[in-house]
Amino acid sequence: MKSLLALVSLALSTLVASKSFLFGGSQQPLGDGDLSVPGDNPLVFCSDPSDFILTIDNVDLDPNPPEAGKTLQIKAKGNFTEKVEQDAYINLTVKYGLITLISTQADLCEQMKEVDETCPLEGAKDFTKEVMLPKKIPPGKFAVLADVYTKDDERVTCLKADVHF
Repeated sequence: MKSLLALVSLALSTLVASKSFLFGGSQQPLGDGDLSVPGDNPLVFCSDPSDFILTIDNVDLDPNPPEAGKTLQIKAKGNFTEKVEQDAYINLTVKYGLITLISTQADLCEQMKEVDETCPLEGAKDFTKEVMLPKKIPPGKFAVLADVYTKDDERVTCLKADVHF
């Protein structure tokens, strides 16, 4: 879904962009956990997703794990069980080891424009996006947290990923 892909893409793109400030490295495959997001990806839900507004059917990354200097293709599919309107927001955090590189709140509807989607977001969504990863990504662990809320502070979804380069 474009909305889901935008969320995933935003988090992974932000992760990659923040890493491009440093040096290159290699990445290790990532494992699954009890709260793993369905599909071929390193994503996990922050908590039980049964009460989230966005039901994620699957997210596939190619390649998985992402590789420096390669194009990352993200395919996502899901369903908004309620309408998500203007003023929804994303709390986004990116860490390199223990160092917080990014901690920001972004307007969800503004971010959706990056994948040709507009608010309100509702119903089934399916989409694909490609992101070129920089060649120079420093070795180490990067942790991304994307926590998404409606304008009324209802949780849309919450995703985490640990990526090792």
